[in-house]
Amino acid sequence: MVMATSLPTRPFGRTDMQITRVGFGAWAAGGAGHGIGWGPQDDGESVAAMRRAVELGVNWIDTAAIYGRGHSEDIVRQAMEGFAPQDRPYIFTKCGLRWDDADPAAPVRRTGARASLMEEVDLSLKRLGVERIDLYQMHWPSEDGTLIEEYWQALLDLKASGKVRAVGLSNHTVAQLEKAEALGHVDTLQPPFSAIRRDVAMAELPWCRAHQTGVIVYSPMQAGLLTGRFSVERVKSLPASDWRTGNVQFQGEALERNLKLVAALAPVAERLQTSPGAVAIAWVLAWPAVTGAIVGARSAAQVDGWIDAAKLELGAGDLAEIAAAIESTGAGSGPALPAA
Repeated sequence: MVMATSLPTRPFGRTDMQITRVGFGAWAAGGAGHGIGWGPQDDGESVAAMRRAVELGVNWIDTAAIYGRGHSEDIVRQAMEGFAPQDRPYIFTKCGLRWDDADPAAPVRRTGARASLMEEVDLSLKRLGVERIDLYQMHWPSEDGTLIEEYWQALLDLKASGKVRAVGLSNHTVAQLEKAEALGHVDTLQPPFSAIRRDVAMAELPWCRAHQTGVIVYSPMQAGLLTGRFSVERVKSLPASDWRTGNVQFQGEALERNLKLVAALAPVAERLQTSPGAVAIAWVLAWPAVTGAIVGARSAAQVDGWIDAAKLELGAGDLAEIAAAIESTGAGSGPALPAA
C-alpha cells in the first residue's frame, strides 16, 4: 500500500507502481560525511523538508546508502516515522558503493560483488526501517572486476526473494542496459538529465522508451544552477565541503553560459506564474521517456519553491523558446528539443 495523492502520476515502466512526476531526492540529507556531499545539514530541516513534500502529495523518496554513509537512509526513516503506513511514500535506494568505517579517508569502492550486495540490502532495510525496498538500484557500474551480468543477476535474485519490489540501474549506458536486459528486465534507469546536461537524450532515453523501462532523472535543476538563485558571487561563497565547488558547470565559461540560460528561463517562468526551477524540472518531464524527476530540498520552503513542477506542463512554444535559448547561449551539450 502507498499513500493516495492528488498530484498527477505516471506508470513507472512495467512495475506495478504509479509515481508522481517529481520525487524527493535525499542526497543532501546525508550531510558532509562521505566526501561528495552538500556540506553540513540540519537534520531537523531535512526531516521537515521530506515531510512537507509528502504532505503536498509527492509519493516517492530517492536516497542511497552512500549518502552520508548511511545517514540519509536514517533520516528518511526518521521522517517517515511521522506517517501512518498507508500515508507513506515509496522508498527507493541504491547499492554498489562501499566505504570503510574504520578509515573514513579511504576512497569509496564501486563493487558489484554478490556477497557485498546481499549485505548492503540488509543494512539498507535496517536503516530505512522497512520490510521491503520499493526500488533497489545499482548506483554506478562496478570497478572491481565484477561483470554487469553478475551484479544484475544478484539484483534480480533480490527481487525474486521479495526483499525489493523492483530493480534498476543508475548511471549506466545503453550497452550496459542491453547486457542486463538479456538476463531480466531492467525496471528503471536513473541518469543525470537537465537543460544543461542533455546527453542521455541521444541514446539512453530512446532505449528506455522502446523497452518500457521507467526513468527517474537526477539533478534536473543542475544542482541548483537552474533555480534562478545563483550568481558568480554565490558560487564563490560555497563552502569547500560542497561538492559543487569542484564541478565544471560551476566554473569559468561554463558557469557564464549556464547563468545566461537561467536568465532566458525567467520570462517563461513569469508567463507561467512559476519559478525558473519549476520550469527546468518541467523541461525534463516534457521528454516522453522520462517518468519522473528527483528534486532535492534542504528545507520545507525549498519544497514549496519547486512543487509547481509536479503539475506544470510546457507547451510547444515554451519548449521552442527554451531550445532557442540553449542554442544561443551554448550551455551544456545534447539535444535541445524533446522528441514528439
